[in-house]
Amino acid sequence: MALKKQSKAPVTGIMRSWEDDEDFIEMVIRFAWADRITFEEIEERLGLTESQVITVMKRHQTPQTFRRWRARVNGRATKHRKRFEDRPRRSKVSLTDY
Repeated sequence: MALKKQSKAPVTGIMRSWEDDEDFIEMVIRFAWADRITFEEIEERLGLTESQVITVMKRHQTPQTFRRWRARVNGRATKHRKRFEDRPRRSKVSLTDY
C-alpha cells in the first residue's frame, strides 16, 4: 500500500511515537503502580510528566482499575519526591531493642 503524499515534501517514512509502543506503555504502567518510584523519577527515566502518566493510565486501563490507581496515588507521599523527602521518618526498631 503506497502512502499518499499530502504535501510537496518527500515521504521519508512514518515516525512512530511512544504512544504506539506497547512495551513503553507497559513500562509506564509498571512504574506508575510502583510505590517507591516517584513521578519525578518517571519523568527523568521516560520523559513523561505526571499529567502524561495519568493520561496513559486512563487510556490503557479499565475505568475501575484507573480509579483504584488514582485513589492509591492521590495524596501518597512516596509518589512525589518533595513530599517523600519532607515527611517525618519513623525510627527503626531492631530486634535487639527488646
